[in-house]
Amino acid sequence: MTRSDLVLRMADAAGWSRAATGRALRDMLCGITRSLKRGDTVTLVGFGTFGVARRKPRKISNPRTGKAVTIAGRMPRFKPSREFKRAVR
Repeated sequence: MTRSDLVLRMADAAGWSRAATGRALRDMLCGITRSLKRGDTVTLVGFGTFGVARRKPRKISNPRTGKAVTIAGRMPRFKPSREFKRAVR
């Protein structure tokens, strides 16, 4: 399912226009992203929890140049809720 498919289904279910639904989806995703940038967790009850985890530094090689590069940083994580897991099974 693509983003436009999701917008179409949401618009049909809510009775909103596609443009309004697209803006609502975009704003929701931007809000989640901003919260994760600040280091907060975002919990959507019945769906799951978005969070940020730190990765320990590791060395990789740049495929283009072959030089070794050390990367570290924060990675987004998602933990699905029990209800979501049950629904998918």
